[in-house]
Amino acid sequence: MIPRIGPTGVTALLISILFSACVTTGPGGEKSFILISDADEANLGKQVDSEVRKENKVLPDTAWQAYVNEVGGRIVKVCDRPNLDYQFHVIASDQVNAFALPGGHVYFYAGLLRLMDNESEMAAVMAHEISHVVARHSVKSLQATYGGVIGLQLLLGNKSEGAAGQLAGAVLGTAMSGYSRSHELEADKFGVYYMQQAGYNPNAALTMFDKLGKLTGDKKRGFFENLSASHPDTPVRIEKVQAQVAAMPRSVDTLPLYEDRYQKMKKRLPLVVSGVEPPPAPDSTKQGK
Repeated sequence: MIPRIGPTGVTALLISILFSACVTTGPGGEKSFILISDADEANLGKQVDSEVRKENKVLPDTAWQAYVNEVGGRIVKVCDRPNLDYQFHVIASDQVNAFALPGGHVYFYAGLLRLMDNESEMAAVMAHEISHVVARHSVKSLQATYGGVIGLQLLLGNKSEGAAGQLAGAVLGTAMSGYSRSHELEADKFGVYYMQQAGYNPNAALTMFDKLGKLTGDKKRGFFENLSASHPDTPVRIEKVQAQVAAMPRSVDTLPLYEDRYQKMKKRLPLVVSGVEPPPAPDSTKQGK
């Protein structure tokens, strides 16, 4: 027999659910109402990751895979959701793009890595993508699209294959096509903060954003241009990052770019992704300015 819950008990239960659903989504103790748990988010991310790997080839270079995991790990240590099992991947594609999945999977395309000139520029994009995970933008998009039904289904244990597939498709579509304007601006802001906290020169965010901004109208459109079809906010995003960096102590200007190390790794990238094995690992992967 199922015990009856009186009005007071129902109220207490609802308050408990509401309280537990207010979780960290940014620096400074920022919180949001999220109905999907970390565990469910991680499981969803794993499912989408398997779909990504079916459609994309991971670069067969363990040195590059280790490199992006190392840089990503530095940023994870200072972010506001360091408890997740973050994994960073390089996709063998000439596309200029990067995206993140719920739960901590972050992907860089070889075409985007070739566009960069130093490790701090890679850290800028890395921190931007990690910020999407921290802010739970994929989860927020799901809740906005499907309402509380998705969260309640997960809370009540409804994890049918059909429902899971629907969620996975929605997540991948959002990650690949771009988030809302407000979510992208938030990821920009958090990302610049996190990269600076990790010891990277935040001025690299400006050079990286400038490079991405110049791709407007080019056939190699990436995550920056996918903000919207006409991307009218590109100048606004750059201006906001400029203001954020300008407000930082000028001591940040002396933080390293790690150009030498990045240039050594960049030489390992195939000029055109064709499945050719990468060159031998460099003698040293120690960081240098």
